Amino acid sequence: MNQPVEKSEAQRIKEAKKWATIVYALQALGFLVGISYIAAVIVAYLKLPDARGTWVESHFQWQITTFWYSLLWGILGGLALMWMVGYFILIAAMLWIVYRIAVGWVRLSDGKPAYETT
Repeated sequence: MNQPVEKSEAQRIKEAKKWATIVYALQALGFLVGISYIAAVIVAYLKLPDARGTWVESHFQWQITTFWYSLLWGILGGLALMWMVGYFILIAAMLWIVYRIAVGWVRLSDGKPAYETT
């Protein structure tokens, strides 16, 4: 019988990095095609186990956290629209999402974790 071939650490990182890049692209595309933002978090959850123990794991965590907090702020902003403050919440949330995608993607491209763990 064929034994499954164990991937090397470098192969695992390369594959995880590819998928993290795809997730950032899907998140960015979410501004034009909203459903891709949901697809991004699904892919991030599916690929997170493959990245466990590598520096790329932080990117999947970053992307998942970005999704859930943006959903929270989107709902709160939507509810607050009747008081006009909702527009400010939604604009701030949008800017925060752009920041998270840009910073994460740049750090991924530089071969660094999404955030420093000390």
